[in-house]
This record gives sequence, structure tokens and C-alpha cells, in this order.
Amino acid sequence: MAELEGLEFGKSDFVLLDEVTMEQFMENLKLRFEKGRIYTYIGEVVVSVNPYRQMDIFGKDTIDAYRGRELYENPPHLYAVSDAAYKAMKRRAKDTCIVISGESGAGKTEASKYIMQYIAAITNPSQRAEVESVKNVLLKSNCVLEAFGNAKTNRNDNSSRFGKYMDINFNFNGDPTGGHINNYLLEKIKIISRSPVTWNLLFSQLLRGGTDEMLASFHLQNDPALYLYTREGTSNNDRSNHKAVKSALEVIGFSPEEITSIYQILASILHLGNLQFESDGESVQIPGLDAVSHISKLTATEPESVRKSLLYRTVATGGGEVIEKGHTEKDACFGRDAFAKALYERLFGWIVSRINGIIEVKDYNPVLHGKNTVIGVLDIYGFEIFDNNSFEQFCINYCNEKLQQLFIELILQQEQDEYQREGITWQHIDYFNNQIIVDLVEQPHKGITSILDEACLTVGKVTDTVCLDSMDTKLAQHPHYTSRKLNPSDKTMEFQKHFRIRHYAGDVTYSVEGFLDKNKDLLFQDFKRLMYNSSNPVLKEMWPDGQLSITEVTKRPLTAATLFKNSIVALVDKLACKEPYYVRCIKPNEVKSPVLFDDARCQHQVAYLGLLENVMVRRAGFAYRQPYARFLQRYKMTCEYTWPNHLMASDRDAVEAIITQHGFQDDVAYGHTKLFVRTPRSLFTLEQERAALIPILVLFLQKIWRGALARLRCRRMRAIYAIMGCYKRYKVKAHFWEVERRFSAVRTMPDYGKSVEWPAPPAALAQFHNITTTLHRRWWARQIVKNIPPSDMMEVRAKVAALTALSGERKDWGVGRAWERDYLSNVRKGEILILYFCLWDHCFLPERVLLSQVNRFNKSTDRALLLTEKSVYKLDPKKQYKVLKRLPLDSVTGLSVTSGVDQMVALHTSPQDDVLLCLQRGELCPNQDRVGELVGALVDHFARIRKAQLPVKVCGSALQLHMRGKPKSVTVETKPGQGAADFKKSRDGFILLVPGAN
Repeated sequence: MAELEGLEFGKSDFVLLDEVTMEQFMENLKLRFEKGRIYTYIGEVVVSVNPYRQMDIFGKDTIDAYRGRELYENPPHLYAVSDAAYKAMKRRAKDTCIVISGESGAGKTEASKYIMQYIAAITNPSQRAEVESVKNVLLKSNCVLEAFGNAKTNRNDNSSRFGKYMDINFNFNGDPTGGHINNYLLEKIKIISRSPVTWNLLFSQLLRGGTDEMLASFHLQNDPALYLYTREGTSNNDRSNHKAVKSALEVIGFSPEEITSIYQILASILHLGNLQFESDGESVQIPGLDAVSHISKLTATEPESVRKSLLYRTVATGGGEVIEKGHTEKDACFGRDAFAKALYERLFGWIVSRINGIIEVKDYNPVLHGKNTVIGVLDIYGFEIFDNNSFEQFCINYCNEKLQQLFIELILQQEQDEYQREGITWQHIDYFNNQIIVDLVEQPHKGITSILDEACLTVGKVTDTVCLDSMDTKLAQHPHYTSRKLNPSDKTMEFQKHFRIRHYAGDVTYSVEGFLDKNKDLLFQDFKRLMYNSSNPVLKEMWPDGQLSITEVTKRPLTAATLFKNSIVALVDKLACKEPYYVRCIKPNEVKSPVLFDDARCQHQVAYLGLLENVMVRRAGFAYRQPYARFLQRYKMTCEYTWPNHLMASDRDAVEAIITQHGFQDDVAYGHTKLFVRTPRSLFTLEQERAALIPILVLFLQKIWRGALARLRCRRMRAIYAIMGCYKRYKVKAHFWEVERRFSAVRTMPDYGKSVEWPAPPAALAQFHNITTTLHRRWWARQIVKNIPPSDMMEVRAKVAALTALSGERKDWGVGRAWERDYLSNVRKGEILILYFCLWDHCFLPERVLLSQVNRFNKSTDRALLLTEKSVYKLDPKKQYKVLKRLPLDSVTGLSVTSGVDQMVALHTSPQDDVLLCLQRGELCPNQDRVGELVGALVDHFARIRKAQLPVKVCGSALQLHMRGKPKSVTVETKPGQGAADFKKSRDGFILLVPGAN
């Protein structure tokens, strides 16, 4: 914890100083810097001193130590203020921002990197791929923008030459879902700077880090000294930085073609810088056209068009006539440099817009996904005072004035005003209000920006000197403006060149030379048309204004100062609507030494940053304030008198009950509408107790809600079952009604309803439907059967038995003819008498004859078959029906027939001496199948008399027999042309061939 740091490290919070004086403030700041403690608090404001060395305080272990902790629990750190902003955003669903301010070289860019790294590290614990992708783009975009927008200066090795404000969007879970980047005033002059200590870092990276193949394709060499825009500019890390930038572009989502186009544009800018112009007194020419050819190839334009754009200017006269006006050598150089700056500026703007297109939140529905909250991170150029300060320094310092004014309004002025509104006892603290300086720059009609714009719009020859005279006239009485004309005795300024503004950070003398040109930011329309007509789609997209024709009249564009002023005003408005957190960066010395602490230099920064006043306000004020209703809503569960709802007279009384129960009476003050808490420790105690109660309340609410859901489901299921019951009953009744309707007249139908189609039953009546159809079939059969004469019943039963036994496996079994059963009536009377006598000779009284057939086998010996209720007889009709063999029915165990039309029948017996029969189809009843009749008679007899089932087997063309105990196989074959059956020997006795068999 911060208070556990020993006294040898000084006070970790300037609010804890014994006396709030500049001497004690500086002594504590210097002690902490010398002890390696570069961060110190002023309440929730972090004061950061640039260490000018790598420090081991930014690793994963440090991130874990600060994650989810309160500010005072750990030593001061950027991670602490980052976590505080993140928690405020997540807990209260309120947009926050982190404003990083300080002069150039104070460490603002590095601070923004660490803040982004911390936010990326603590989000997305579930490692969702889409969130990781957004985080990677946000982190890598910082690398790309730093490479394109930073430069090396005499004060800073990595100086931001543009302002960057990044909004990071979070969903209700606190995971980043996207973002948006705003860039402000890219300092284009650094692109063409000839200063030996000022150059753009990206050109150096391209020349030193690019591969030989890449440089050769761009017609470049890896020596920055060969190019006018990069002389004296090198770095030891160019190669690794080039790889990092190229990798970052790929990770962000730039295509290989887009990356190639980016480097082609950079190469064309380098070639532009090396263009030389020569004048012969009448016209200007370009000696050697190699550079023009290279530029043409890299920008995908025509070489002649490039040359003409550099040497001539196409203008339209009042009558609509188009003429070409040649440049002077000075104008040609000016146009070349303006074209180079514009190319780089358009490229930078396109990269920013391309990144925004990738990371912006699209199709976000707050109803579905919750409120989309934002953390803003502002990293903008710091206050600058150089030996020669021009238009860029004027804009940069104005931006810092606006940010300082925002800090004053939010931290000093608004806080004190709020104490007075709320009736809190308060002693006013004086501070420097720099609104007067802001008005000096941006006030309509009187401010410096308005004077510059008026000079740019004036017709005729208006010089920088004329503009300075106008400022001297209009601002002569302003206490923060002076010039040599207004103060002739001040010899540090020159007549008709310098003016001075007394900024909050000190007096800055500006050189007016180039102010008007830079404010107009003129670029010949020829260059715009040239780039718009490029066949490179990336370049064409950067120059949409090039599609205007020469004669087309356009509105005069806003000046650079006005555009910048409008963007800064919009930025301040955006910051003002968020809860701010500040990082105030201090530069310890001018020589970038990690051990030198320049007291005077640091004291000056402390003074103009208003840090001492901030300590006074924070020390006398309160760390936290909240309306009673919101405070009560968040912490009412920590008090038994306010949970779930209080019965007191007002919310203030309920809040007072909470404070009293926790014993914080001496650490709070009660305003008219808000509660003010002096120290963060009290708030942290409430947060801890709330965090401990939340799981209990969540479980309770889950229990209640789950019970409500269960009851709801129960009522719903009961209703469903009631509806289902009614519907099922209706379906059953409807089925009964439909069956009754369809079968109401079946008794009068010829087929007794056999042709009536049954309605499809509901699932509940499936079994009932099967039973009903079975009953109907039985009733239908009964109706049919009862009309059959008793004399035919035996035949019917036999046919039914045959149908059941053969099961449709035999194609023809004689069902279509009448089964006479007693065929003895067809035998001659003498033969019948002989048959009876034969049976009597065998001591056998004739039973009731069931079936009798005479089987003539052509040339074979004729045999007769007599089937009675007890026996089967094989007779010889030629010998007066002599009984050849008697087979009791009790010994019959089965019956086999073939599936063809032959009349083969095999009777299987228990002694395993089977009888093979071939029934005659010819003499008595030609072309009639007798197998079915024999099978039906036997099966019906066994079913009725024996109460047993006779197995019937339908085989193919082969019958398996046992003759005298030995297994034999009989195959039925048909020989073409045979008129009678023949016997053939086989291994098991014989093969019987029957004419016409299948």
C-alpha cells in the first residue's frame, strides 16, 4: 500500500504534505525522482516525471498487483489511474477519459502506451476471439500512428507531431468492442524540414529497414543522406521499427496491396524532395527526368502529367477560358514542398480513417447489448517554446491553453463552485484562470485566429507584416499580447517580425514569417486532379476533391487555424462530458539525463500546470461526491434500515443512517443534494462491504426468480395439459363421430363395409383402432360365413387352413375351384365295391372319406391315394385297389410342397420313412391343382381333431426327405418336349420329373 512506502521515498500523495508550499512540493518531487519513484498522486491526479530510462515497473506482475485495487492500496502508478477510470466506467456505466498533458519530452506518448497496455491486459478474461482482435487492433494502431505521426526533435526522440484522442468502446461486460481515433493538426512542416535534429521517423525506417528488393522497386537507396528530406536523420532501431510497423499494419487489417501503396507514396515524397528546378530567364525546367519518371511510376500517373503539374498552373479566366501559367523557380519549389506535405497529410488521414473503419463499433443495439460506455485517452503535443516559434507552435500552445482551461474548470473552478452551491463550508482558493488567453486566440472578430483569417481573405497583396500590423492595432490593449512595435524597448523581438503571447506556461515569442501561407495551406488544384486520376485506388480515394473540373467554382475552404480551432473546441466539449482522470507529465531536464533534476525548470512546469493549486483544492475538498439518490441506490444494502427500501422522510436521512452505521460521520459533509466523502478509504470500505453482500443478494434474487420461473412454468404446464386433455378428448370424440358416420350403413352394403376407408386415428387411439379394425374384420367374416351352407363349411375351413399354411408362397393352390372332397363318387361302382372289400380284407372298416384321388403317372405304375380321418392309404387301382401301404395320421409330423405348379408333396413321418407323392392333374379333373386341397384337408384335420398344428414347408425346386432313415434330396426338373414323367436315378434313390412343373 502507498502509505507503507518508507519516509525515505517522500510522500506518495502531495495532499499529505505538512505544508502546501512550492518549496515542500519541489522537495518531495525531487526526492521521489532521485529514489526512482516517478509517480506521485494529487488525489486522483497522477504527476509523472520522465525518468529517461527503462524501469522495471510495467510487467505482468505489476498489472496483476493493480488490477481491481483502489488508488491508495498500492504505490502511485499509471496503472492505478487506468484501473480507477475503468472501474468508474464499469460500475456506474459512465463515460470516462484520461487526459495526458505536459510539455514536449515529458513522457506523454509513453504514458498513453502503458495505459492502453493495462486496459488491454485486464479485459476479456474469457479470451473471446473477437475481443482479442479488437484489442490487437487498438494496440497495433498506436504503433502505426506513432511511426507516421512522430518525429525526432532537439527535445524529444519520439515527439508527437499530431494530437491523438482515442475513444475505446466497452460493452456491459467491460470488454472492448471497438474504438475511434481523432487526429489533430499533423505538423506537416516536419516532412520537409532541413533541420539536422528534426526529421520524420518513418522515412528513416523505410530507408534503413527496407529490404534491398523493396528499395530497388521504389528506386531508393538505403542512405538517408542522399535525400533532401532525410539528411542527418538516422536511428539505431530503424530496421526493427520498420518490421514492427509493417507487422502492425498486417495485424490491423491492411491488405498487402494497401501496404505497398503506403510505401510507394512515402517513396514518391522522398523523390519529390530531390527534384531540382532550373530557370533560363523565361521558363523553369527540371534537369533530368529520372525523378519525374520514378514519381510517375510510384503514383501510377503519366510522366508528362507529373512534369506539367510541377512546372505549370492551370487556371480559368473569368470568361471561362483555361490557360496554363508557368511557375517561377520559387513557386515551383513551393509547389513541390506543398505537394509533398499534402501527400503525407492525406496518407496519414487515410490511415486513420482506415483504422477507424476497422475498429469502429457497427450495428450496436443498446437494447440487446446494454449501454456502450467509453474510455477516452488523449495524447496530444505538449507546450513548446523554441528559439524560433512559428505557426505550428502557435496552434500547439493554443491547444494546451484549451486543455489547461478544461483542467482549471473541472478541477479547480467547478469543484469550488460546487462546494458553494451545495452549502459546504469552504475557503476559496485563488488560481490563474487562462480563459483570457484562450479568448485572445479564438474570440470572434478580435482573436488572432480571426485576424489571420481576415488577412487570408483580403483581396490584394497581404503579407505577414501587414497581418502583424493588424494584430498590433486590434490587440494593443490586451495584457497578454505584445510586439516590438507596442514595446519598442524590448530588443528580444524584431520589428515587423515578432509578437509575444504571455501563456500560462510562460512567454512565447512567435515569428510571423510564413503565418499566412501556412494558414491558407494552399495546394494547386493541378496536384489534386493529378492524384485523383491515378490508377492506384488508394491514392484516388485520398483525393476526392480532385474530381472538380478547372472551371468549376468552389467555396473557399476553411483556413488551417479555423479548422484546428474547431476541432479543439469539439475535443474539449467531448472531454467535458466525461469523468476526467489526469496524468500531468513533467520534464526533469533538457538534456534527457536520468539523474539530473533541474529545479528551476521543474518548478516552472509545476507552476504553469497549476499543480500547487490542485493540491490545495484537493486537500481542502472531498475526494468523492454523489447525489443522495445514487449513493443510496448503490450502498443501501449495507444498512439494515435502508434495505430493501427505507421508510425515512428523505433520501438524505437514509444516507445519513448508512454513514452513521459505518462510523464515517467525521469524514463526510452533507450538501443540499449531494454527499461529500473526504477520503477514498471510507468509500473503499463501503465498496468492500457491498462486494461481500452482492453474492448473497444475487443468490437470494436468483432463488426468488427461479421460484417465480418454476411457478410460471408449472402454471403454464398445467394449462398446457388442460388444453391437451381437452384437445385429446375432442380428437377421440371426433374420431368416434367419423367412424360412426362412415360405418353407419355397413349392414346394408354388399361388402359389409370392407371397401370403407378407416379414418386415421389420433395417437391415443392407435391400439383401440387396431382392436376396432380387427373386430370389424371378424364381424365382416361372420357376416360372410353365416351365409355359407353347412355343407360347404368343411370346404371353407380347408381353404382357410391352406391359405394360412401356404401364406401366399405358392402361386397356384386351387383356391378358385370347388373342392369336392369325396372323389369316390367319380369312380366306377365296381371299383368302389372292390375298394371297400380291400379295406375290409385288411380288417379296417372304412372311416369317413376326406379326400381320394387317382394318380395316373403315364407309363409309370398307377397308384391311388385314400385319406381318411385316421390313416393315409396308398392303393393299387389296377389290382382292385389293393392296399399297398397304410400310414397312420398320428405318425405324420409335417408336410413339404414346392413353390411351383408341380404336384409334388412329401409327407414327413415319425419313423423317418417319408412318402413322396405326385398328384394327378389330368384324367378326372384336368389342369387342376390338387396340392392346396390336400394341404388344407390335413391342416384342418390336425387343427380340429388333433388340436395340433401340422408344419407345412414350401420349398423351391428341391425337397429334403428321409427315406428309411437316410436323408435324400429330390429335385424337380422339366425336360422340354416330354409328355410324361420319367424317373432318374440319383444318389438317394431317384429323381421324379413331372411334366409342366416350374
